[in-house]
Amino acid sequence: MRLITPGRLLAAMSSCARFGSKRSRANTASVRTKALFTTHAPSYPLTLLMSTTTPSIVTKFFDIFKTLHHSGKTNVVAPVSHTVNGRGDCESIAMAWRADVPHEQGWYEFNQDAQKWDEKKDQEEQHSPGGETIDSIALLSWNIDFMLPFAKARMKPALDHLENLVKRTPSNSASVIFMQECTLSDVVLIKEIPWIQKRFRVTDLNSRNWGTWRYGTISLIDKRLPIKAAFRVHYSKTQMNRDAFFVDTAVNDKTIRLCNTHLESLAFHPPCRPAQMELIAKYLHDPKVHAGLVAGDFNANQPFDRTLHANNNLKDAFLELGGKEGTEEGYTWGQQARKKARERFGCSRMDKIFYCGGIDVNEFERFGRDVVVQEKKEAEEIVAMGFEKAWVTDHLGVKAVVKLTKKGSSRL
Repeated sequence: MRLITPGRLLAAMSSCARFGSKRSRANTASVRTKALFTTHAPSYPLTLLMSTTTPSIVTKFFDIFKTLHHSGKTNVVAPVSHTVNGRGDCESIAMAWRADVPHEQGWYEFNQDAQKWDEKKDQEEQHSPGGETIDSIALLSWNIDFMLPFAKARMKPALDHLENLVKRTPSNSASVIFMQECTLSDVVLIKEIPWIQKRFRVTDLNSRNWGTWRYGTISLIDKRLPIKAAFRVHYSKTQMNRDAFFVDTAVNDKTIRLCNTHLESLAFHPPCRPAQMELIAKYLHDPKVHAGLVAGDFNANQPFDRTLHANNNLKDAFLELGGKEGTEEGYTWGQQARKKARERFGCSRMDKIFYCGGIDVNEFERFGRDVVVQEKKEAEEIVAMGFEKAWVTDHLGVKAVVKLTKKGSSRL
């Protein structure tokens, strides 16, 4: 008997999904979800091959993951068994980095003349369009669930929704978009979107800097914001190969450090999220930085999550503008979950924006409610999995508009 970690559980699920006939996969789904990899690797990425999985298996896996995610039960034991065909298919990317230290990363800018994305590593290479002076940043963060099928059919309306939000942003405010749980199929789509090509620099157009090639974070940075530096920090305290991506930009010649992260899922013992947020705060509080913001899916499902900001001398944008913990106004997960999951676990404030230094938050809102898949067949299959609508993701997004102040004079 061996302790099941969530990463091993999902690895076994993935192996079941990938190998064997549809009939054999269906017959062995409940058995293989109890299987663990016999490996010395410290963790496996949270991953599932939806493209080769039948809806019934997807539903079973989805139930198991969401149950673990929100119950915090990680003390489950089950017999160790070999994966299908004796193969372990959920390998993480070969580590080319040291944990907890910055690793410089380039970014991409679309070349209109050559009609291709060029990788950049030097801020002098950037072309920033002119126009009205920028005095604020509109930061949007959204987790697009990688576990559901039909990634393209879900990401397309999600990007359309983001485009509408960007269009409504005042011209004196630069937009920054953080996304979590992006897959390689999402990358293919993002590369082809004209409004992204025209308005944004993109941090990741492949998986080489992610902790796993199955999913990761992508940031879109308004071209009117110069990128002074970009780096990724891979957490040592993680069972799911999670990381924090930082980009340094500037408003009025003041350095603003932005961080996109997907904190650890589930309720590990000891927990991972406190150490992850402590590491993020270390880089946000850099004395060379005028202000810092971190946003993403914080997977806040335990009591200590409510004080992660205060414990690290950070401010919570929702709370700073009068929001209250445990209220519907703040919930970002549950409203668009499967009905059974919502009835069992309720709703929660998974997605957050923290900040520090010389900025104030002027606006905070959620977005993404009732954005649904448009294709009829795909929508029907998603609803058949137990959803009330064919939502593109189970998360709502969060948005904050921030403005510079003198360092140390932001609203208390």
